[in-house]
Amino acid sequence: MVKVRKALDTSLAFTPIGVVHSPFKDRADAPRQPAAARGTEGTIELHEGHGFEDALIDLSRFDHIWVLFWFHLNDTWKPKVLPPRSTERRGVFATRSPYRPNPIGMSVLRLERVDGLILHVRDVDMLDDTPVLDLKPYLPYTDAIVRANHGWLEDTGEALPVRGSAEGENSGTDELDRPIDPPGSYSVRFTARAEEALAFLAERGVDLRAQISGALSLGPSPHAYRRIKREADGVGYRLAVREWRAHFDVEGRVVTVERIFTGYRPSELYGEGAEETLAVHLRFTERFGLEGKSG
Repeated sequence: MVKVRKALDTSLAFTPIGVVHSPFKDRADAPRQPAAARGTEGTIELHEGHGFEDALIDLSRFDHIWVLFWFHLNDTWKPKVLPPRSTERRGVFATRSPYRPNPIGMSVLRLERVDGLILHVRDVDMLDDTPVLDLKPYLPYTDAIVRANHGWLEDTGEALPVRGSAEGENSGTDELDRPIDPPGSYSVRFTARAEEALAFLAERGVDLRAQISGALSLGPSPHAYRRIKREADGVGYRLAVREWRAHFDVEGRVVTVERIFTGYRPSELYGEGAEETLAVHLRFTERFGLEGKSG
């Protein structure tokens, strides 16, 4: 049961109706918005024994649904946050940050089909095991306000496509006139050494390219949310992506990723049990070195 503060001395009680099953296991993997998770498949499993079979009648006639959910890994909130597309802190109510007084999230997902109590969906941006609070049909005639502005995002200088524009529409046939996630304004390139490291990791089930490109295309300046900081020696920058690190430099609007390396310290890599739990990091370090400079 989820407890929600209504006032200082009052609370409301929500009981989740189901749970999300998605490929995103931790916060570092999760996309910022459904548009950034375009095509990602998942399911919503509703709990048995509550009559939800009847509650789902007719929902399959809609191709998109609203999903209200609980950011279950967050137990604190911040009045001001630093969004990924901003260089300054914003009031949390003016952002989509998951760190909220009541950590309720909402996403529009593509509904593929309903099998009993299982909803098959796409464009999933929630973490695996996310509690679901409610489902509602997405109604274009009332939910789509095509002339709404982008608030402070319009101050960033980025191109913000609108419904029906060539820039904003997916080239496929399954998006029903839905704008894409606005692209970043920086071009991201990889050196041959970085390409070799990415290929090595991809062969072992670790795909970092999209996350690195996505984070750096938004801007290379030090940013806590995107986990970017200047190197300790002042030469270049470092991006953290899960347990991995990418060293990069910037020239104009071009970001060049020079090398990839592990985020673990030697004491962790060569400690007891590391051979089993950190096998990919050990093999990578043997090939490319602790700082990704070998090879």
